[in-house]
Order: sequence, then C-alpha cells, then structure tokens
Amino acid sequence: MKRNILTVPIHQVSEGTDTPAQDLVAVEEPLQIRLAGRDIAITMRTPGRDWELAAGFLLTEGILQHASQISGITADDEGALNVRLADGVQIDSERLARNFYVTSSCGVCGKASIDALRAAGCPALRHDCPVIDARILPGLPRKLREAQAVFEHTGGLHAAGLFDASGKLLGLREDVGRHNAVDKLVGSAFLEDRLPLGEHILMLSGRVSFELVQKALMAGIPIVAAVGAPSSLAVETALRFGMTLVGFLRGERFNVYAGQSRLRM
Repeated sequence: MKRNILTVPIHQVSEGTDTPAQDLVAVEEPLQIRLAGRDIAITMRTPGRDWELAAGFLLTEGILQHASQISGITADDEGALNVRLADGVQIDSERLARNFYVTSSCGVCGKASIDALRAAGCPALRHDCPVIDARILPGLPRKLREAQAVFEHTGGLHAAGLFDASGKLLGLREDVGRHNAVDKLVGSAFLEDRLPLGEHILMLSGRVSFELVQKALMAGIPIVAAVGAPSSLAVETALRFGMTLVGFLRGERFNVYAGQSRLRM
C-alpha cells in the first residue's frame, strides 16, 4: 500500500535563525483511470481509496449509473486502475471521445455546463426533504476537522464529509484535490449501492465550484455546505436543480445561497 504521508527535510526559520528539521507532507501522485481497457482520465491525488475514486469519478461524470455495471477494479503493473465492465454493459464511446462533460475550468458558458449536467441524467432532488435544524450546521466544520487524520499531521488536505440529517458524521475522505475527496466519498456509497443519498448533507472543507455541485447532484445529495465561498455557477446550478447550498460556514455564521426551505430556523 502506498503511503499518503512523507517525511521531508526542511529548514525552519524563526527570527533569523535557520534550524534543520523534518516535516510531514501529504503525498500527491498521478492516477490513471482506465475503463474497459480504455484510458479515461489522469488525476493528481493522494494515494488511498483509489477504487472509490475511480468509481466515484465514473458516476459523477455520468459515464456509469449503477454499481452492477462494474465487474471489478484492479491495479496493473504500471499503477493504473482498471475498471472492468460487467457482461453486456455498453458505454457511449462518442460521449467519452468528445469529453461531453463541461466544467468550470474549460472556458465554456455556464448554460452549456448546466445543460450538460441535465443531459447526463442527473437525478431530480425532492424539494420537501430533508428538512434539517439549521442549528446543526455550525457544528459540522468542527466534526469534519476532528475526523481528518491526515490533515492533523500535514495540514495539506481537503476533506469531504457525509452527514445525516441530524448532523452525525457517516463518512469522510481526504485528498489533495477537493474534487477527488468528493469522488472517493461518493464512490464508496456507489460501490455499496447506497445511492441516491437523498437524506444527507455534504460538508466541504474549502470553496464550492460548479464541479463539486455537479458531483453532489449526480449522487442525489440535496444539501451542500462549505467553509468557503461558492462560485456564481455553483449558485446558479444549485438554484436550477433545487439544491440547498450553504457557504462561509464559520462559527455561528453562514450564508444560504439556495434552497433555504430545507433549513428549519
């Protein structure tokens, strides 16, 4: 098993004094994802839970819809992760070839991004559930932070946490990439056939981009909260699909950008 933390030599400088020391840093390495022998993506990630990352990526990018479509996931001698399809499962090669999914970094307009998300078969969110007590929200960042084992040592990882409607932490994944952390978390539920996550809250340690809202929607998550700011396209997408979006969740204060009806004040 690859390590997700490394010890590196450093120089600590304080008040003009240079002292040799050591520090712990989070590992960042590339992962090649292959589907049915075909290269799909390369992502820079923190090693660990790679099979969840691959499964979550394939789900949240709209390539696969059910765990039963996967017959197995294995690593080859080159370190690539191979996702094998179950007998009879076909994938849309043209969709893969043209990289049909658009993201906030590709320079296309927001409307095209949202239309692509709709075309990918994003499940509809129920507008009447869950209704949660807004008073549980301020406690979520603390619970997320306390459960971050690797961050505790390195201070260098993003986290995505899945909570139930009462504010109980059900699962957490860490990674150098915030989108990878979400894919690992969603991939775990996907492989265990627990989707959609229609009664849950996704808590993020950083900001909220369109891509993260996209991934939450593909998993059927109705409430997304983050300690950072949302982008304009993240807000527009949450409004369009009926998601509750909370940002700047710090202390007892937070902003509700969409879906306030799910919060009982």
